[in-house]
Amino acid sequence: MKPIVQTSFAQANQGQHPGGSLYLVATPIGNLEDMTYRAIRTLRECDIIAAEDTRQTRKLLTHFDIPAKQLFSYHEHNKAASGPEIIRYIIEGKNVALVSDAGLPAISDPGSDLVRLAIADGIPVIPIPGANAALSALIASGLPTERFTFIGFLPRERKDVMEQLQGLGAASGTLIFYESPHRVKRTLELLKEALGDRSIALARELTKRYEEFVRGTVSECQQWLEEHPPLGEYCIVVQGASIEDELREQNAWWQELSLEEHVARYEQEGMSRKDAMKRTAGDRGVSKRDVYNALL
Repeated sequence: MKPIVQTSFAQANQGQHPGGSLYLVATPIGNLEDMTYRAIRTLRECDIIAAEDTRQTRKLLTHFDIPAKQLFSYHEHNKAASGPEIIRYIIEGKNVALVSDAGLPAISDPGSDLVRLAIADGIPVIPIPGANAALSALIASGLPTERFTFIGFLPRERKDVMEQLQGLGAASGTLIFYESPHRVKRTLELLKEALGDRSIALARELTKRYEEFVRGTVSECQQWLEEHPPLGEYCIVVQGASIEDELREQNAWWQELSLEEHVARYEQEGMSRKDAMKRTAGDRGVSKRDVYNALL
C-alpha cells in the first residue's frame, strides 16, 4: 500500500487539485495579538469558515474587520453530520478554514476527525500555525523540553484517571495536561497520588492580562491554590520520571514473568485475585481491562 503524499499546498492553487483545500487556522489563546497576518489573510480568502463556536468566531472576524463569511458549525456534538457536509463543499471547489475557540484546531477538539476525512478524500490539508497553550506553557515552565507528552484533559472518572496516570509513571519526558478551574485541585491530588510529589508548573490565563505561572512541587502548588482560588483555564506541566525511576522500571522484578505469573505472585502475598490483577496492571502501565481480558 502506497503512502499518501501531499508535497505542497500550492498544488491546490495551481489547479492540480480539482477541489478546494482544508486550512487549519490558529486563533488567539488570549491576547488578540496572537493572531498572525497569514491567519487573517486565510480567513479573508476562504469561502467557508468551520467553527467550534460560531458566536465566538464572529467576534474574532469583527475585530479583524474580516467580511462575514458562510460560517459553519462544527463541534464534538455535530461532527458526524457536519464533517461529511464540509468535505462535500471542499470537493465541490470551496476552500474551508477550520478554527477552534482558541489555539490550534485539532488539539483537544474534533478537528482531527475532519482532517482524517479530508485526507481520505485526497483533499490538501494546510496548517496555518500560531498560538498554542500547551507549548506556551511548556517553554516557560522551567521543566525539560527535549521530550514531552501532551495528554490534554484527563477522564472524569477517578479509576480511569488513575489508570492513565499509572501508565505515564515511568515516562521520562515532561507531561502536559489541560484542566478547568473547578477540577484542577482534584487533578493535583490524583497526580500526587499516582506520580508522587514532582516538580510542576501551573500556567493560567496564557497571553491574557492576568497570565500567571506557579512553579513548585505538587504539594506547594496545592497550597497555593488553597490560598488563591483557581480562576481561568490551566495548563499543568509535570516533570517526567527520573533516570532512577526509569532504571527501576527497566529492572522491575516482574519483567521476566508472564501476566499469569505476575498476578499469582501477588495472590501468594495474600491479595484477592481482583486486587492482584489491578496491581499487575499498575506495574505494567496497562489498563485493568487488558489484564482481565488476557487472563479470561
